[in-house]
Parts: sequence; C-alpha cells; structure tokens
Amino acid sequence: MKNKIIFTFLTIFFFNSFFLNSYGKDQFFFNITEINISQNGQILSGNKRGTIITDKNVKIESDNFTYNKVLNRLDLSGKVIIDDPNNELLIFSENISYFKNEEKIFSKGKTKALIKRIFKFNSSNLIFEQDKMMLLSKKKTTVEDDLSNLYETDEFQYYLDSQLLKGKNIKLTYSNLSDEKNSDTFFFKDAFINLKNKNFSASESIFKFRKDIFDRSQNDPRLIAVSTVKKGNITQLNKALFTSCNKDTKCPAWSIQADKIIHDREKKQLIYNNALLKVYDVPVFYFPKFFHPDPTVERQSGFLQPFLNKSNILGSSLQIPYYKVISDNSDLTFKPTLFENNTAILQTEFRQINKNSSFTADFGHTRGYDSKIKSNKKNISHLFAKFNHDFNYPGFTKSEINLKFEKTTNDTYLKIFNGNLANTINLPDNTDTLNSDFKIKLLREKDSFLLSMNVFEELSGSNSDRYQYIFPRYEYNRNFNEFSNLGYLNIKSYGDNNLKNTNNLRSRIINDFNFKTFDYFTDNGLMSNAGIYFKNLNTVAKNDEIYKSAPQVLLMSTADYSLSYPLIKESENFTNQINPKISFRISTNEMKNYTNEDRNINFSNIFEIDRLGLADSFETGKSLTMGVEYKKENLKNINNYFQFNIATVFRDKEENDIPLTTTLNKKQSNYFGSFVGNFDDYLNINYDFSINDQLNQLEYSSVNLALNNNNFYAKINYLEENNNLGNQNVLENSFGYNLGDNNLIEFKTRRNRKLNLTEFYNLMYEYKNDCLTAAIKYNKSFYTDRDLKPSEDIMFTLTFFPLTTIEQKIDKGF
Repeated sequence: MKNKIIFTFLTIFFFNSFFLNSYGKDQFFFNITEINISQNGQILSGNKRGTIITDKNVKIESDNFTYNKVLNRLDLSGKVIIDDPNNELLIFSENISYFKNEEKIFSKGKTKALIKRIFKFNSSNLIFEQDKMMLLSKKKTTVEDDLSNLYETDEFQYYLDSQLLKGKNIKLTYSNLSDEKNSDTFFFKDAFINLKNKNFSASESIFKFRKDIFDRSQNDPRLIAVSTVKKGNITQLNKALFTSCNKDTKCPAWSIQADKIIHDREKKQLIYNNALLKVYDVPVFYFPKFFHPDPTVERQSGFLQPFLNKSNILGSSLQIPYYKVISDNSDLTFKPTLFENNTAILQTEFRQINKNSSFTADFGHTRGYDSKIKSNKKNISHLFAKFNHDFNYPGFTKSEINLKFEKTTNDTYLKIFNGNLANTINLPDNTDTLNSDFKIKLLREKDSFLLSMNVFEELSGSNSDRYQYIFPRYEYNRNFNEFSNLGYLNIKSYGDNNLKNTNNLRSRIINDFNFKTFDYFTDNGLMSNAGIYFKNLNTVAKNDEIYKSAPQVLLMSTADYSLSYPLIKESENFTNQINPKISFRISTNEMKNYTNEDRNINFSNIFEIDRLGLADSFETGKSLTMGVEYKKENLKNINNYFQFNIATVFRDKEENDIPLTTTLNKKQSNYFGSFVGNFDDYLNINYDFSINDQLNQLEYSSVNLALNNNNFYAKINYLEENNNLGNQNVLENSFGYNLGDNNLIEFKTRRNRKLNLTEFYNLMYEYKNDCLTAAIKYNKSFYTDRDLKPSEDIMFTLTFFPLTTIEQKIDKGF
C-alpha cells in the first residue's frame, strides 16, 4: 500500500513536470489524483474527480476528462463546473468540450450558466466563444435577470461585455406576477435586449396585460405592434393596435390603431399619434393625437375618458373631465360640460384623505340655464361637502366627528340632473330635501353618545317655511346585557330643539328606562317573556299643536307579556315550523294626539313594543296581539321555502289618539299578513297585505314578484292602499329576454291606476360583450314638476370599456 501511494505521487509529479516543461505553453495545470497516458503521450485522461486550471486562471472541475494534446481539446463529463473569474462566468453541465486554440466551449445536454451571479441561463448544447465573449445556443433557453424577470427564447446569442441578448421568439414574463393568467407578458419575434438597462429593439411585438388590469377579469387587454423600440423611460410602438376585448373572437369588438403609440414610463402616459377607433374593424372616430395614463396608474394628473350624454331638459352634452393630483393625499376632478343650447356646467370635485380624517367637496356652476317656468336665462349652482374625523380615543370603538353641507340655488336642481347626468354630479340621495348636519359620535361596548345639529331645506316649500332647524340634539344609550340574571336593561336619554315653519318651536328631553326578561321555556316548550318600560317626557313649545307653551313634565309607563309555542316537524325532505304567539300590553297613560300621523303597521313590526314609532308617547290602553308564523323549508335546498304570517290586534275600547292609518285605534284592527315564497330558484314572491276586520275588503297590498326562467325574466311591483291606509294604486313592470349570449331586450313601465296615467315607458335593446356595450333606448316620460316636463326620446348608447361612453339622441324623423 505504501509503494502504491508513492507511485501515484511520483506519477502526478512526473506528469505535471513533463506536461508543463515539454509543451511550454502553460495552458492547463492538472490537479488530478490519477492520470492515464496513452498513444505515446498524446492522450491524457482521468476518471477520478479533480481540478484543472487554465493559463487564464479558469478553474474547471470534472468527474472525468480526456485531453488531446494534438488538437488542444479538453473533453469533460460527469458533474462539470467551469468557473471563469475574469468574466464572472459559471457554467454547469454534464458534458463539455473545450477547444483551447479557438477558445470555444461547447456543452451537450442540459446546461446552466450564471453570469456575474445575476443572470441565469438554462439551455442545452450551449457554446461559449471566449474570444468574442459570447454565449449562444440554437436550443430553447430561459434567462432570468437580476430582477427575476424571465426570458424564454427559441435560440439566443449573449454578449458578456455589453450584456446584450439577441433572441428569436422571445417571451418575457415579469417576476412580480407569477400567475401567467394574471401577469403582464410580452412576446417578440426577433429582439435585441440589453439586460443591464432593459432597453430593447424588437420586430413583431405583442404586449399582453393581466386580465384584471381594468377590474374586469373577462377582458384580454393587449397591444400589438409591427416593431418596438425602448430607450430609457420611452417605449415606442410602430403601427400599433390596442384593445381590451376577449381574444377568443376573430375580430375584436373595438380597437384603436395608431401610427405610433408612445409609452412614457416616467410620466406614466400612453400617447397616440394618428389614432383610429374601429368597431368590428369598421372606422368610427379619428384622433390626430391624444394621451391617457397607462393601465398601471392609480393617480396621475391628466384628462379622463370623455362622456357624450343627454339630458331631457338640457339636451345633448359633451364632458371632458380633467384629473389633478395635488399631493399624496389630495386630488381634484374638474368636469366641464357643454350643452347644445349654449348651457355649460363648470364643476369641480375635491378630495383629501388624511390618516384620521377625510374631506370631499363638490361645487358646480351652471351658466345660461333656461328655466321652463321663467323666461330669462340665469345661472344656477350647487355645493355639497363632507368632512369626517376619527379621534381614536382610547377605550372607544368609535369616536368621530361628521360634517355635511348641501346647498343648491334652484328648487328642481337635483331632479334636473338626477338620472340624466349621474356621472357629472354626485347628487344627494333625496332629491326633494337638502340636509346639512354636524355630528359627534362616541361608541363603546355598552354605551353610546351622539350630539348633532341639522338643517333641512324642503325644496318644494315656500321661502318662509322651507327650513327646519334641529339643534342641539343629543342621544345617550346604555345597555346592560344581563341585569341581575333576569333580563336586559336599556337606559336611554335624548332631546332636541326643533324649529320649523318659521315660528313653530319644540324643545324636549326624553328619558327611557326599558327592561325585558330573558326568554323562559316550560317543560312542554311554551316560551314566555315580559317587559316593563318607563318614559319621562319634559317639553316646552311655541305655536305647536301637540306640546304646550308652558313647561310640562310627564311620567309614562307600559308593560307587556308575551307567549309563543314554537313547533317543529321534520320529514325526510322538509322542515315544517309553526309558531302561534300572543302579546298582551297595557298602558294607563294618555298619549299625545297622533290621529292624523302617517304610520305603517305590518307583520314585521306588529309585535314590537314601539310599533307606532313614537318617541314621546306609549301606545295607550289595553291590547292583545295575536298571530301565527308558518314556514316550510326544503332540507335539500335552503333557497326553496314557503312562509306565511298573519296577526291582528284586539283592545277593550277604541282609542282616538292612535294614528288612523294603523287601524290599531279600533277594537279589532285589520289582519296584517305576509307571504314569502322562493320556488326552485326561478320564482320569488313577497306579498304584504292588510284585510279589514270583517275579512271582506283588502285595504293594503304590496306585491313584489321576480321570475327568472332561462332567457326570460320579469319583475312586477304592485302597491294598492285604500280607506284609512292611503290612496295609491301603482303597477310597475319590467320584462327582459336574452336573445342570445350578448343580446337583450327589456321593457319597463309604471302606471298610476288611481289617475289612469302611465308615468313612463322604457324600451331598450342592448348588445353587450366583455368590452363593448351598444344600446338603443326609447324613453317616454309623463312626469311633470315645474322645470321637469313630459318627454319622449330615442337614445343610442355606445360604451367602449374602459375608454368612454357615448350617448346620442336620435331624431324621431329618421
């Protein structure tokens, strides 16, 4: 064994000395355990892993090697690693041939190359030409850059000095979106890409953006160009086309074609030169030049999508909004709107969001408004503002201040723009009343406090009586979820000063003490509970029909006792539930006179202690409320059920101060019931009704029916009130039919049967796909309110998602 070790050492020493001294080129230095010499010293080989160092300090590790001294060729196999520190290049392969004279390295099979430790090449049959400092392969290759972006190419050449990648059929996927369906992916037929600065020049190019970039997952937004050049922050696409439509169709529903599309990454803008908007490849609009923010922009100053619109009163209009970023937390939108009758709206919406507060303000000024009830033109305006601030007080779940201001200079202002220019003005919900208020809210787990001031303006009232002022107003609530293990206790105090009708003033403070026991169940399943309620009313008033001018202090109380007997029967497919219930209540106090107040009683509130909704009174007298609930439910489909409820109220004598519209003033009230049915997910019925105590006249009916069967759907809303319950009879219908995947026809109408008058007709045909909506609408309105007059229009609406919406009136003489 000792002789073998000595022999091996001498062999290595002799070979190294022989090789280096005999050839004098100092091209390779072998640090190998065993070397075999054959063919008269022309072939050197080894199969025990070792290290080879070249004359250029390239380090080679390999399991096996063969060196041909005549050809100056080194063949390596096994686990081969070539480490070139001069070029900061690492090559990993299982089979490599190194031609030293030509300074070329060829790999066979799978190969990985790491360049400067930031570029990773995965390929096969890789070639490294050291004299040209170039890597190349004719096989499919993936390259990962220093930002982990992935390049896939059919073949490539890479120049180490310039970091230039030349490839064919390149696919580029950005690293921040690993899901290919929801990532931005670029395709180039031929391209030169600088991996250092990411500049490139490419022939045929396709830019596929993630599907949800416009918040609509069915889209396939993409850019297609004949050629593309990127230098720094500027990318120029020549002979380009853009669309957001689904790519499964042969011809996109819409597209924009342009001689040039320039993407400015610094300004985050897309700039179009000589652009043509096409609908199903038919030219529609031409734009010499325009620009908009790129899809990645969340906030950037610039023009937003324009709107062509139509108002029945003001006519056709064009709006070109401009968005301005003021700071990181504030911005505004300026929305000038021009009408065909020389009317113009100059509107600005300002927004600011701070860490604990937010503020919005919407101001609009309409010039040249021509009122239908006045001969002269005038200017009208609006101002709507909101401010919210959260104090984040310790121990409170909510501690905030809210401020709201609403003002218009024309009584029909909100109705003029409601439904006509919804994208122009952020209108209040109520078009008949303006509400400005100030609120402070404090909320904890068991108690809450509210302090507020309100100003209401009735837009239909006379100038002297149109305002109502409520200030101050306060409300304090305290809940005790478990009171002496008996039930629930609630303490409430609230009060306000209310000035309306110029000189009608009410001031009051109300204190409530409400206690209700827990539900108690007997052994046979009978459930019962009881409640006792106290109210302390303190009032003073001026010119008021209910409260006296002298201070009053009243103490009132009421009590109730309720019983119910819930029963359940289950079968294999259904559950049947029936729950008879009664409630007895008594109050010996007189109540305020609310005979003419409008109150609505139905089954959902008939068992409530405050079913009349009166803050300052309890329902007087003795009454017994009786009712029953029934429900049948499909165990296999919880959306399939049937429910019927009915109840009535008995009392010992008539009470004249209870609102007549409730019928609770009688010895026996009406029967109040409801019916709800969901059948096989295609039919839904909600029916509320009220029948007189003789069961011979239906005094209230409210029906909501929805039918959805394959391509057909229908909605019917019917309301009828008779006798003391009201005087309405209105029927509203809407029907729709899907003619195909993208086609819909819909009809809506509303008829006042008391007046024998149809209020409106709406007939619409709509074609809709993922990126385009086209509709023809026929609207006929019979509604009249000062400036609002009956109208009849045929409108054509076209929406290019996400670009713009165009709405145009069609002359009836076409």
